[in-house]
Amino acid sequence: MPSTFPQRLLLALTLLCCQAVAQVTTPAAPPAAGPVPANQLSASEPFEKQDKGAFLEKHTAFLARAKSGPIGLLFLGDSITERWRIAPHIWQAYYGQYQPANFGIGGDRTQNVIWRIEHGELDGIAPKVLVLMLGTNNSYTYTAAEIAAADRKIVAMIRARLPATRILLLAVFPRGPRDPKGGPINAAAIDDAARRMVTIQALNADLAKLDDGNSVRFLDINAVFLGQDGHIPPTLMPDQLHPGPAGYQLWADAMQPLLTAMMQQAPIAPAQ
Repeated sequence: MPSTFPQRLLLALTLLCCQAVAQVTTPAAPPAAGPVPANQLSASEPFEKQDKGAFLEKHTAFLARAKSGPIGLLFLGDSITERWRIAPHIWQAYYGQYQPANFGIGGDRTQNVIWRIEHGELDGIAPKVLVLMLGTNNSYTYTAAEIAAADRKIVAMIRARLPATRILLLAVFPRGPRDPKGGPINAAAIDDAARRMVTIQALNADLAKLDDGNSVRFLDINAVFLGQDGHIPPTLMPDQLHPGPAGYQLWADAMQPLLTAMMQQAPIAPAQ
């Protein structure tokens, strides 16, 4: 029997409702990963950076710092860590009492820090706390799982070499659209930042699992770097990657309660 007009109308409305539900419930696909170079190293392999000697010069300086006197608080990471030098007054006010040392190198990936540890940067020192943040420079071509595996390896290397030291593992900071050369922001930069943040958010969720309440503590302070619109204000990160002095002030304030508590704890007892 041919369908009546009310039946056809009801069928059309039903199909429209099904399409609307499908559009709401189907998750958006994550941004595609960046192009993977041929013969890309594993994120967990040690690698000596090839940069006309700057990397080795800084590594040598860190070895000398380790021999020059006690280190009570050590920061280990990439340029975000290294650039504490732009806020020396904050560094001194918050960390000067702890005989601090900064072993950050700009551009470092997980592979470079693994190489540095294997080549003696943690030898002969005994900091009470080591602050570690690493992975943003891997986020272009590596997956969150690959970066997390490398960070877990680094944490294990630190624990093996510094068994009495507590690790304050920071969530990798947010980043926004940027042109490394300071040029205008285009659609490609916006897509790149969105894709990297998908990786970083998944990475941080994985790193949080390393917190054991004692030898390793995980801290996510990323919310302090975001405005009410969810974006990073230029006053905090002028290039959408590296904190400016105001950003380092927020970092110090947000980390201080947990860092103070960790510095006041007794060293970790040796395993029986």
